[in-house]
Amino acid sequence: MKFLTKPLLLTLSLLAAGCNHTSSTGKETTNADGKKLVIGATMLSMQHEFIVNVHDEMVKKAEQDGVELITVDAERSALKQVEQVESFIAQNVDAIILNPAEVEACSPAVAKALAAGIPIVNVNSETSTKPSAFVGSDDVESGRIAMQFLADKLGGKGNVVMIEGYMGQAGQLKRAQGALEVLKKYPNMKLLAQQTGQWDRAKGMSLMENWIQSYGNQINAVFAHNDEMALGAVKALTDAGMKDKVIVVGIDAITDGLQAVKKGTLDATVFQNAKQQGAQAVEIAIKAAKKQPYDKEVLIPFQLVTKDNLSQFMKE
Repeated sequence: MKFLTKPLLLTLSLLAAGCNHTSSTGKETTNADGKKLVIGATMLSMQHEFIVNVHDEMVKKAEQDGVELITVDAERSALKQVEQVESFIAQNVDAIILNPAEVEACSPAVAKALAAGIPIVNVNSETSTKPSAFVGSDDVESGRIAMQFLADKLGGKGNVVMIEGYMGQAGQLKRAQGALEVLKKYPNMKLLAQQTGQWDRAKGMSLMENWIQSYGNQINAVFAHNDEMALGAVKALTDAGMKDKVIVVGIDAITDGLQAVKKGTLDATVFQNAKQQGAQAVEIAIKAAKKQPYDKEVLIPFQLVTKDNLSQFMKE
């Protein structure tokens, strides 16, 4: 399938080379010793389209600003991510960008970098230990937007199931929090079930198939924490002949998600700006490495995407 090609090729290249380096464009940004500035980046999983989109922008920004970006894939493992940060510290990189796999289990990586005097910027997801800076979006907001969309479509009455991301990751915790905040305002809306689909389309489909067996026509709406799982749920509902009766919303506005909104199979998604997250993470890492003033927190707003405003998100 097309959406897997890019992440798969990049993952294979990372496995072959151990890491991914930006190429030089002639322009260089140097550190205090006059050497080309080096940033180490560890990404949650290069099998996820949204994470690949964030990384693509990091690469572009690094090339534009003449810094070396060394990227490694944590493959969803917090333990591996901590080890990767330790490796960056041993390499004495100038700054680290962390796309955390978990809130708590990745916190030691942040603490180690700070103890070594190396600035560390969290991108897209959070840790309980505060990094030098955070660049991303308020995941609670995205959960509120998605569940409010469902509440409005259902007229404040109906049964919802929620497909969650990796348990313990900030996106899972905060998107669930935002959704539950909205549900509290609607006593006639009930959360029938919630379970992780691990950000994965196939797992989202399998989970939805199980819920269809358990709850059948009781299900009125689905909130999936990302588009991949939402699209898996859409497939399961379509196969069961139920899609016309069930409203589905996801988050991220990936290419497949936007196409599904266009076709009417996905009712809505919530846009998360991968370009701004990736580019600003590198920009802040450079400033922190050069001991220049920088924003400690950059929050990029989420936006609801439906057929009504779809055109503005499908320009490219």
